Amino acid sequence: MADYKIVKDAMAGNQKAFNELLKKYKDSVFFMLMKMVKNREDAEDLMFESFEKAFSSLRHYSPQYAFSTWLFKIASNHAIDFIRKQKAKIVSLEFDDVNQEEKGYIRSLPADSLTPQEEMVRQQRAALVRQVVSSLKDGYRRLVELRYFEEYSYEEIAEELNLPLGTVKAQLFRARDMLQEAFKKTELAADRW
Repeated sequence: MADYKIVKDAMAGNQKAFNELLKKYKDSVFFMLMKMVKNREDAEDLMFESFEKAFSSLRHYSPQYAFSTWLFKIASNHAIDFIRKQKAKIVSLEFDDVNQEEKGYIRSLPADSLTPQEEMVRQQRAALVRQVVSSLKDGYRRLVELRYFEEYSYEEIAEELNLPLGTVKAQLFRARDMLQEAFKKTELAADRW
């Protein structure tokens, strides 16, 4: 019941309530995800993305279940999707795509390069993403640039900006929310950030 009051406050837009839920459950969600994906950075990203999903779906939370149960279900489903996507990137060289008439040569393997049209679309999307990111306030914009454009780890960002690690993670979480709202107003609205 204590969680339900915090959830109700969060649904009313109370930022402290969001922070309280994040602080209370982030470690346990992180460790569960770490067991699933076995990679610290992926687990951290998945944890913040899971909280983002949960917070944006609070209206669907039912108090008949513990908030932690609901949150863990969202996080585990998100991790399962992530793992599936990782496995989908692996090309099997087993018998599925072997042409027996051609002495076992693989008939087709996906190309590593994009077609000219795909490359043009990729460049246009990248320009649009950079334009939306540039509209963020300086502090948030710099965090996003370091994390997603320069591929800094959370620890490297904290060191670069002389900020506590928790502050970096919380501000990146807020920046992703802002970007999500900004993307809703662009042609990338159908895509997930």
